[in-house]
Amino acid sequence: MSAWVLPDHIADVLPSEARHIEELRRNLLDAARCYGYELVMPPLVEHLESLLTGAGAALGLQTFKLVDQLSGRMLGLRADSTPQVARIDAHLLNRPGVTRLCYCGPVLHTRPGAPHASREPLQFGAEIYGHCGLEADLEILMLALDCLKVVKVESPSVDLADARIVHALLKGVPLDSFQAEQIYAALAAKDASELAGLTKSFPAPSRQGMLALVQLYGDQKVLLEAEKALQPLPAVREALSNLKWLAGQLDGAKVSFDLADLRGYAYYTGTRFSIYAAGASDALVRGGRYDEVGAVFGRNRPAAGFSLDVKALVAVLPARPLRAAICAPWSDAADLRAAIASLRAQGETVVCVLPGHESEVDEFHCDRELISHSGQWIVTPI
Repeated sequence: MSAWVLPDHIADVLPSEARHIEELRRNLLDAARCYGYELVMPPLVEHLESLLTGAGAALGLQTFKLVDQLSGRMLGLRADSTPQVARIDAHLLNRPGVTRLCYCGPVLHTRPGAPHASREPLQFGAEIYGHCGLEADLEILMLALDCLKVVKVESPSVDLADARIVHALLKGVPLDSFQAEQIYAALAAKDASELAGLTKSFPAPSRQGMLALVQLYGDQKVLLEAEKALQPLPAVREALSNLKWLAGQLDGAKVSFDLADLRGYAYYTGTRFSIYAAGASDALVRGGRYDEVGAVFGRNRPAAGFSLDVKALVAVLPARPLRAAICAPWSDAADLRAAIASLRAQGETVVCVLPGHESEVDEFHCDRELISHSGQWIVTPI
């Protein structure tokens, strides 16, 4: 095997795609800033117990682990930034009231989340801490939709769920973590026969409710069906009421419901959402409420947020045209260098054509050239 062959599901990003990714990153961060979200930059590596404590424990199998050569302690390469941002909010900022934070950086996974997914996503996300009301859930959902609008994702569709429904149906049922994962997987796959086998020893109300969830997906009628099919537990009633309210606030957006959807990170405690778009094989955005995420860091307060992979976002968008540029001859003449410096200071891309390379093509589309006319350097169309 060649020494320069990359590991499976790890890839270089070449100029056109890299430029697209960087432009999207800036668009997304600008959109978050417009909502009042402040940028933070957590480290790529942390002590393992910090990354995998509390809400991050479910990320254990997705986290690369190594030994710190300075301290001898175990380190982890982050697989998700949310536990880190929760640590920043709880342990470093420790502000009273509402805190809005956003981030964009690489994460690393031990295995891909989908057959053709990267193990090195570029994760962008936004999180709001300190408000337990539905207003925060709506704000984070609206920001997610506006982020997709800014980068020109057409006709996104929102799929809503609530983690409290499954949690309420399973309350009091003795389950270990392996059994719970099996049930969640069967729900996500809509595998009624598998779910029937896994719940055969459950109390009848819990078993019936779990089996009903497999069929509870679709449009707004799902909420009415759920009210009839599920136990009238307070947490279930509140979850259904919240979903109805949120859907009613999304004017013009295509909204559906999947009450069995527990995919994504396991730390969600309330309303959850996934956003899909044409051309994407999986959800482009996942988010929701995760009120327990900061508890292990000494500050258990309300939290909601979302994240997306900027690389996956690029894959569903049309390729962007080459960046317009100005061609300039190469010379050590002071007046030419001054003219080029002036253009670059104005934000123009000026490519100096080195001797012998006049016909080469690169990432830039030179639609103008810098020429000398009557002793002045001027820009003219090509």
